[in-house]
Amino acid sequence: MNLLILPLISLLFSELENPKFEAQTIDSNVSIGYGVVVGDVDGDGKPDLILADKKQFVWYRNGDWKRFVLAENLTDRDNVCIAARDIDGDGKVEIAVGGQWNPGETNDEAQSGSVHYLIRPSDPTQLWTAVQLPHEPTVHRMYWVKTGSSNHQLVVLPLHGRGNKGGEGAGVKVIAYEKPADPKKPWKTKLIDYSMHLTHNMISKELGVGEGETIFIGGKEGVKSFSYQDGEWFSGPTEASALEDHSFGELSLAVIPTNGMLLAGVEPMHGNQVTLYLGTSGKEESSQPRRIVLDETLKEAHGIVTGDFLGNGRIQVVAGWRVPNEAGEMGIKLYEPVDESYSQFKTHWIDQGGMATESLTAADLDGDGKLDIIAAGRSTNNLKIYWNRR
Repeated sequence: MNLLILPLISLLFSELENPKFEAQTIDSNVSIGYGVVVGDVDGDGKPDLILADKKQFVWYRNGDWKRFVLAENLTDRDNVCIAARDIDGDGKVEIAVGGQWNPGETNDEAQSGSVHYLIRPSDPTQLWTAVQLPHEPTVHRMYWVKTGSSNHQLVVLPLHGRGNKGGEGAGVKVIAYEKPADPKKPWKTKLIDYSMHLTHNMISKELGVGEGETIFIGGKEGVKSFSYQDGEWFSGPTEASALEDHSFGELSLAVIPTNGMLLAGVEPMHGNQVTLYLGTSGKEESSQPRRIVLDETLKEAHGIVTGDFLGNGRIQVVAGWRVPNEAGEMGIKLYEPVDESYSQFKTHWIDQGGMATESLTAADLDGDGKLDIIAAGRSTNNLKIYWNRR
């Protein structure tokens, strides 16, 4: 074989192995992009994008990506979070939102935090009706969590405990809301936990523990998990584990056949590290997980997701950050395990310089069986889809 051809073959195989994502800007006039989620808003069977922006909650219709306003100016201060999920099986998402973002005020719920449920109109492209619910100050994140075969609760996570200063003081009250048949009637609430003192984000996943999904909360005290059984929330299985030795900002969870549970995180809150924990189990207390630092060069990392983006049977990690680091770079990276041991990783850029990542998620938006990446940018004021073209 001609020796000159060998480098070309090597380059070809290298290119075949690299991720291929095609960026499409959906909106170039985003104010901040506090949170982006995915769900079918109009019931056409295709996942839409739903965004919590500074003063508006909006959605973008899959296909033409036309923008519609759900609600606006619900509170005096910024919006901050959104939860969307089909909880009644009709093929259309139910939506809850949080606003009045005022993290410096931890006492007065009138001046800090809000929780609203949005009642769907007959035409979802028109404004939705907002129902205000009771709340704690500094509402920061919310998710619909499955608590049975056909039941869901809205779990709301404040940033601080009431009266908390600098992560010290009262614990964060993590509250679950049960939606009544008439959402304008009082909602039942249940206190899940108040042991953590500065939290940032949470995830949920069905792991065979209790009824429905287990939630994982990341914050100053690391990661704690809670499951639901017989009408009550209980802690575990991450109590008293090595995960409590590190402060977490963002979390993502995946299950892999060879290593049990994989937990990826941003450490600390708004931190510089992308980390990976392997070997934890969702069903019972296990040995201490193996911790791997994937990257330490980020600045104000604010989004992380996991999944098999490359279609090779392994789980990859995607993380984004919103402020230029020491090298003057910001954007989104994908971290790929080189083999099934998950001991070494290759790093790939998804967006180098064009996304100040405020919010990050992943979903198959076009039904081709491949996970696409969606990100909203703070200082870049944009919303992008990164189409998976592998």
